[in-house]
Amino acid sequence: MATRRFDDDMADAPRSPAADAGAREPAIQPVPTPARVAPAPEPGSQPTAPRTPRGGSRNVAHMPRTLAQVLNDANEQVVRGDLSDYVPLPTGFDPLDGLIGGGLRRTELLLLGGPQGIGKTIATLQIARNIAMRQDQYAFYLSYEHTETHLMNRLLCLESINPPEIDTAQGLRLKDLYNVIISQRARTMLSHDGSASSLQKILREGNQTAMALARMNRYADRLILVKASPAVTTLRAIREMTARLCDATGGNVTVFVDYLQKVAIHPERAADEAEKVTIIVEGLKDLALALDVPVWAIVAADREGLRSPRLHLYHLRGSSALDYECDIAVIMNNKYHILSKDHVTFNPYKAKQYRDWVVFTIEKNRAGRAMLDMEFQLHAPFFAFDPRGQKVQQQLIDDKLIES
Repeated sequence: MATRRFDDDMADAPRSPAADAGAREPAIQPVPTPARVAPAPEPGSQPTAPRTPRGGSRNVAHMPRTLAQVLNDANEQVVRGDLSDYVPLPTGFDPLDGLIGGGLRRTELLLLGGPQGIGKTIATLQIARNIAMRQDQYAFYLSYEHTETHLMNRLLCLESINPPEIDTAQGLRLKDLYNVIISQRARTMLSHDGSASSLQKILREGNQTAMALARMNRYADRLILVKASPAVTTLRAIREMTARLCDATGGNVTVFVDYLQKVAIHPERAADEAEKVTIIVEGLKDLALALDVPVWAIVAADREGLRSPRLHLYHLRGSSALDYECDIAVIMNNKYHILSKDHVTFNPYKAKQYRDWVVFTIEKNRAGRAMLDMEFQLHAPFFAFDPRGQKVQQQLIDDKLIES
């Protein structure tokens, strides 16, 4: 016998005033639809059914369901071949993926914190690139600090060393990329044939840029970039853009926000920064739950944290909502700065090698163990990490020694 759903009686319920007020707000500018929504399956692979939103949660509040209904819906999802709730999205950073349960999961919010210049944007953009390299996945990257063109140039530098191969001999720095474009364009303008070179032609014909462009083109139509504005790009705007991308891609979208404190909250008004951060982090967590997508957000440190020898989760700028709302919190610190004094004092030459290493600490993990340290080598001139990391072997400051 079929089980009657609670929402059968609630389908014609009157709309709330809040919903009507939201409907009167002006629409945001449309976001470009990804060029390739349904990629052709590879030979020998099983076609995956398009993902269906659960319970219409994008437009209305969640309706109550019995456990039997939840089981039936989950069963239908598995029958369709949709295992996205059970299979995480690897970030491509090992051992980070292994320590957080295999990667990013739908409905979860991950916060990445660290001091300025530590490489938060580098790591986040590289992980967005890793996800977009999968034929069935899309990465939606909102940057409040950099233009789309600057992010593209960073990716060209990253692709020039081809992580995880990390061939720095063929590496292309940002100034080298600019010099290639400017010199080639000037050379063309001074030629007598009057021919004009486009950017893509310059990159295709350059010895250092041709392979980088070819690698970037493998995922260029699945990485969506937005130059966000602290005055215009609100939580509502992010939610609406993400919903449209979910509709266009079957829900296979991962959202990256760079960075959380700059998200606009209009028309809400916050009394102070702590209240603003509370509104934003709760809104991003609700976005992840309602649209059934993973959300990765960068969080800046407060003034006290910047002065601290080692940054922790409680040093992030804002309120305690950052601790409670996120599912995973990763904090980045420069390894040289947080090494125990014994390593620096007795082996100063080796300690200098640690300046290019960044320690990623999982300070919160709802699905597994926390307070785990791993390290990755940063190649800052090429805007890339070596994703082949390792667990930290040396003793760090703040470590507690437990006597048996």
